[in-house]
Amino acid sequence: MRRARSTDQRRSPRRLLVAVVAAGVGLAMALGGAVPARADFVRDLEYWLSDYGIESAWQVTQGAGQRIAVIDTGIGTVPELAGAVVGGTDMSGLGSADGRTPVGEDSGHGTLVGSILAGRGDGPGSGVIGVAPQAELLSISVAFGEGTTVSTGDQIAGAVRWAVDNGATVINMSLTTNTLTWPESWDDAFLYAFEHDVVIVAAAGNRGAGTVEVGAPATIPGVVAVAGVDRDGEASFDASSQGVTLAVAAPSEELVGVDPDGQDLYWSGTSGAAPIVSGIVALIRAAHPELDADNVIQRLISTAQPKGDPVPGPIYGYGLVDAGAAVTAEVAAVDSNPLAKPYDLAEWIRIYRRSDAPTTAPTTQAPATPVPVPRAPAGPLDVLPVWLRQVLPRTSDLTDVVLPAAVIVVFGGLFVTTVWGAARANRRRRAR
Repeated sequence: MRRARSTDQRRSPRRLLVAVVAAGVGLAMALGGAVPARADFVRDLEYWLSDYGIESAWQVTQGAGQRIAVIDTGIGTVPELAGAVVGGTDMSGLGSADGRTPVGEDSGHGTLVGSILAGRGDGPGSGVIGVAPQAELLSISVAFGEGTTVSTGDQIAGAVRWAVDNGATVINMSLTTNTLTWPESWDDAFLYAFEHDVVIVAAAGNRGAGTVEVGAPATIPGVVAVAGVDRDGEASFDASSQGVTLAVAAPSEELVGVDPDGQDLYWSGTSGAAPIVSGIVALIRAAHPELDADNVIQRLISTAQPKGDPVPGPIYGYGLVDAGAAVTAEVAAVDSNPLAKPYDLAEWIRIYRRSDAPTTAPTTQAPATPVPVPRAPAGPLDVLPVWLRQVLPRTSDLTDVVLPAAVIVVFGGLFVTTVWGAARANRRRRAR
């Protein structure tokens, strides 16, 4: 027969938990200031809102009047996006007519992207809020690989045209082909978007998922190609790739979004950096409705914080995005897309689609099957709940602060113990 445990024994695990949490909170406060008072840790984790000038831009606009097309796996129905999605369609043959049924292998991808773009939160001051929380979304579902009978080229071409015809001012494409070139069917579709004054933003891809070099659509002249950086603003090794077509860089690590089941998830990759930039583009367009797409892009790249050498360069493009400056700064006008140099898409087509153009060069090979940019490999702490990660110190804190402090405490403790022991021994000898 088991002995009943005392009340104190039953409480001991709770005391241990309280002690551990208290120690964690105390450590976080010592390393990074006071833990935020508000209860919603998810909102507090969206560091890019303050670090990249987005909250500052909100003093001017939150993107009202802009419509962002999300060409992805479909945006699911979650509280954070209630009222945000105003239309959609399916190009894969696998989803629903409104584009809201997630499709493909990584079916939650589109919902994560949508939540970073235009999340409204799930209550006052709580839940994921997007970069442009008053913008409207179009959900265009696409799927690649097994199961779909529609070619990848046709899906993307159709999605771009549908977005333009349904009022998109910005198109977000968190996908890559892993090759420099693209299907011919994209030529007319992207030209159609540019001719209708639409800004297209595309992810650069992730080295951790096999994309070493920026691939299409991020290589198409005139497209805003987005690189990824870590929380400290340094180039992400796994969650970004490199290339000469990069326009700007934005956070691609320690991102928080919502999946189709309504769960808040940590994730990484330029799939998340791209919607941060698309949201900033929507803020620019809302604040400056008189500007055409060329000058919107000029505002984005000319107000970026320069980083790397040269600028623009193959790692950061023109630099780290700054939403506040992009919305409020004085920027000289341009008469053409600054990202379409040395030639625009029409000229590229004239040169590279000629019947006598070489067909064996890497830049003219048929592209690999496009797939949504996979999230970078999860870190060892990604399995922890979001609220717990909020109070834990970051790796840099551990190496720069905690480890040295621990060494000092240990050796200091040994020194004090040695001195104290010697003093006691001395007193005993005198007592004799």
